Amino acid sequence: MERAIVLAASAIGAGLAMIAGVGPGIGEGYAAGKACEAIGRQPEAKGPVTSTLILGCALAETTGLYGLIVALILMFVNPFLGKL
Repeated sequence: MERAIVLAASAIGAGLAMIAGVGPGIGEGYAAGKACEAIGRQPEAKGPVTSTLILGCALAETTGLYGLIVALILMFVNPFLGKL
């Protein structure tokens, strides 16, 4: 019974960890829209705006990747089952 509870809690935790992918998606979409707006207003600033956008999106994406790694660990490695 304890093993089933741990597996169920791990599945719920993995699902909650995947919610971390929503934030970067919204943030990156907002940043891309603002970058397009900035380039539309000042086309000569395309280089700096694009490089800043790519760096910002890469940093924002790490949040989603951390959530994915936590979910994969909970689903497949599951460190809590070793003690049962």
